[in-house]
Amino acid sequence: MGLCLSGSDVRGGKQAVGGAQLRPTTAADQNNVSGQNDAVDFFFKSRGLHALFTPIELSLSASKLRDLDIASKSDPMAVVYAKKRDGRLEEIGRTEVIMNNLNPAWIGKISIAFQFEIVQPLVFRVYDVDTKYHNIPVKMLKLEDQDFLGEASCVLSEIVTEQNQTLTLKLHNNYGPRVSRNFGTLSVHAEETVASKSAVEIAFRCSHLQNVDLFSKSDPFLRISRIVESGNSVPIYKTEVINNNLNPIWRPITLSMQQFVSKENPLIIECFDFNTSGNHVLMSKIQKSVGDLEKLHQERTGATFMLPSTQRGHDKVLKSQLFVEKFVEKEQYSFLDYISSGFELNFMVAVDFTASNGNPRNPSSLHYIDPSGRLNSYQQAITEIGEVIQFYDSDRRFPAWGFGGKTFDGTVSHCFNLNGRAGGFEVDGVEGIMAAYASALNNVALAGPTLFGQVINTAARIAGQSLSYDRSKYFVLLIITDGVLTDLQETKDALVRASDLPLSILIVGVGGADFTQMEILDADNGCRLESSTDRVATRDIVQFVPMREVHSGQISVVQALLEELPGQFLTYMRCRDIKPLNVQMAQTCA
Repeated sequence: MGLCLSGSDVRGGKQAVGGAQLRPTTAADQNNVSGQNDAVDFFFKSRGLHALFTPIELSLSASKLRDLDIASKSDPMAVVYAKKRDGRLEEIGRTEVIMNNLNPAWIGKISIAFQFEIVQPLVFRVYDVDTKYHNIPVKMLKLEDQDFLGEASCVLSEIVTEQNQTLTLKLHNNYGPRVSRNFGTLSVHAEETVASKSAVEIAFRCSHLQNVDLFSKSDPFLRISRIVESGNSVPIYKTEVINNNLNPIWRPITLSMQQFVSKENPLIIECFDFNTSGNHVLMSKIQKSVGDLEKLHQERTGATFMLPSTQRGHDKVLKSQLFVEKFVEKEQYSFLDYISSGFELNFMVAVDFTASNGNPRNPSSLHYIDPSGRLNSYQQAITEIGEVIQFYDSDRRFPAWGFGGKTFDGTVSHCFNLNGRAGGFEVDGVEGIMAAYASALNNVALAGPTLFGQVINTAARIAGQSLSYDRSKYFVLLIITDGVLTDLQETKDALVRASDLPLSILIVGVGGADFTQMEILDADNGCRLESSTDRVATRDIVQFVPMREVHSGQISVVQALLEELPGQFLTYMRCRDIKPLNVQMAQTCA
């Protein structure tokens, strides 16, 4: 989410795909077959919920898919599910969309935890993504709007025990494999995740590429693949496309050791001319290891490309060369590396007191306090989220505000202290939030409109002030709201400014309102927010969670809240080269 260079290959296939992931995946609990992130895993392990597992990445490719497009070829995307004991399918992940290709080799990997003692049935489905959805990130695509290309199933252990850990499955229709019609095949390759923090940042450029276009210059991009033990190759990265340029310079990429395995492992680097038809033309090819690329950078020399020939041993030597403009080895510290070294997450809470919630004395109100003890929507959100947020806050003292209410002096405030005190806004634990919330309902009149700007600015000010005395603090503002924003642009401006600070914002939607605006703030359209002055957010800092999806069982509250927080945290720390405290101390002592 957030970064425009995401794992979803949108915008006509011209974006970069692959690279080191911000959220390393591990297993969370024995009931979930899919890979989870460090934050979720840490949360469950602290409660004694351990699982014996091996983290694995699945690489997918297909051949001879059905062509459902009239004027072009299908645009396939694969979706992987875990099949639960009750037959229910739980989505694990999706690949990117590959344009106009009936024999796709997807770059996006599917992370999963292999548990030896559990049978883990998997279901794979391939879809042809309609052209009108190509600018939508894959995680937001509605599968019912796409054309079904085929399905296959197996047990995870079948893949990992197969020779070369590659299993090829016949695709069939939804009614089962007995139908004889040819739907093509799907190959699944499994590799154990390498537990290493090592990574390299590389910047490539090329010179004197051969032009293969007739009426303009070629539009080159690089595809990097790793050669595996079987001799086959697995794609690990695709750069962005540089239009009309025979001497392209690509943005720096970061490859983790999980992707390149070792400095000696051979990589295949291919340069293609991009075509919207999907028939990309191979312009040149070279085989180099990461160690070779480092040497090219040190010696400031270029490597000569070759063009493969159909006749063995007759590859054509080209004038085209590959240069390594930047080569930096780095450590990719995980979320847990920071937390376990003493970094703290400081939580802040803001509650919506606008009139759209309904009169608190009316049982239909979202703010109604039921004498029987039944929790209203806000109380449910506070208590269900409380277990999670208390776990990551060391002192469990939360700044707590309300917004959109008319306070005791008769004025509407868009950021007032929930506890009603003029001198302090902190409350003790979830119990303190609940008590302050109940008290505020008796002393604050619901008003409006719904404005987030002041609350976000207040949280940002606290986060900004912390930088002068402690860089090991990261702040998370939890906003619980029922509806539509009045200050959408002001909120965007506040979020863009706050994106430079150690701050993330979790927005929890209660009730059945239209939360379209919240999805906009969540930036799941693949691009970062822009302010009214055209400034672009330095990173995505918003996560939106509708509680109705939590209550319907579609997602767990722990997973929903912590899904993107580690990535946002790591983006901030890595962009500022902030290291875990124990690493800082070791470097200082050295």
